[in-house]
Amino acid sequence: MKVNLLALAVPFFVVFMALEFFIARHKKLPYFNLHHSIANISVGIAERLLDVWVTGMFYFIYDYLQKKFGVFHIQPGILLWIVLLLCTDFLWYWYHRLAHEINLFWAVHVVHHQSEDFNYTVSARITVFQAFVRTGFWAVLPVIGFPASMITSILLVHGLYPFFIHTRLIGKLGILEYILVTPSHHRVHHAANEQYLDKNYGDVFIIWDKLFGTFQKEEDDVEIKYGLTTPLKSYSFLWQHLHFITELIYAARETKGCRNKIRLFFARPDAVDHRFRKKTEAHYLVMKKDIDVDKPLNRYVVWQIALCIVLLFVFILFERYVPTYQQVLITIGLLLTLINCGAIMEQKKWVVYLEFWRLLTVTIGVMIAYSSWWYSLLLLPALVLLFTYYFENIRSWYLNWAYVGDWDFNTSYVAEGQGDG
Repeated sequence: MKVNLLALAVPFFVVFMALEFFIARHKKLPYFNLHHSIANISVGIAERLLDVWVTGMFYFIYDYLQKKFGVFHIQPGILLWIVLLLCTDFLWYWYHRLAHEINLFWAVHVVHHQSEDFNYTVSARITVFQAFVRTGFWAVLPVIGFPASMITSILLVHGLYPFFIHTRLIGKLGILEYILVTPSHHRVHHAANEQYLDKNYGDVFIIWDKLFGTFQKEEDDVEIKYGLTTPLKSYSFLWQHLHFITELIYAARETKGCRNKIRLFFARPDAVDHRFRKKTEAHYLVMKKDIDVDKPLNRYVVWQIALCIVLLFVFILFERYVPTYQQVLITIGLLLTLINCGAIMEQKKWVVYLEFWRLLTVTIGVMIAYSSWWYSLLLLPALVLLFTYYFENIRSWYLNWAYVGDWDFNTSYVAEGQGDG
């Protein structure tokens, strides 16, 4: 039996996240917030899940470019592995820097900077959209002549190191501060303090920042504020991915002239006025509301995330033996669960409809797997009719069970005129 060993990355990262959490709690350091951690991990689960569908495509792109346009035909060797690592990190620096300086790229990278915590869970905040943009930069490597096998191998190593620099538990590392990107350097990068903005773009080596004038050391007497300069008022899985795109569209609508509209998409993020954040949040969002960690609502969400992690691990491990239709259903089910968790943390009343669609996805998957199509086609409409007939009773029971009195279902949590989306 051939399994996908990349699945081992899931328990590997989870173990280190848990270890950091218990060390921080033992030292009584307030480095973890339950809802922030759930939001962070949710983004990471989605990225790992969708990678199953796109990773092969990236390999094909690198292989095609190298065979069709490769200037050299490079063979693996110790020196060339080192050269490839340096080239990869150099391209990352410029991708990362431009992702902070161009609105189109910031729209996919902003998700990584939304958390107001800074710990190992933040390293999970990578989206599949960001992977597509980065591939555009790394496409230079096969054109130089590096084979796809070398590129994908080095990217695994290059992607592992940054996980360990997302922590507040590790202080400055002496001489390594002059060579590598350390946790100290990366804390500066994630800071919302004005003096720290747009600094330390490196991923493995800090030399590029020092060479191109974007280096800033961490000052011992400055308390770092993490997250965006204007904090995101949402735990919503969807909104975290889409909020800046929405703000950008709003800003473009109010920008006069086609040329100016186009320029806005390639301008710096601070060209999008913060008032558009307030407009989009007022139109689409219920503001986030902190709930005590010991409430049943949070336990319900935590168990969902835990089950998602287990299912993700098993899915990736045995992906070669899972039929395509089951892969599609598992993907849809997991994504609906992640959206569901964000909706519950924001106490959105429409979560019951989302639960219905999630249950429907699971039911269809079970029916297809263990029943004949004819039997399934007869039973499914009957279940839908039954659910529809008892919908109000089911809705009332679910909301009272999940929220346990934390929500007044007859009133809106937001101000008059705001959406319940």
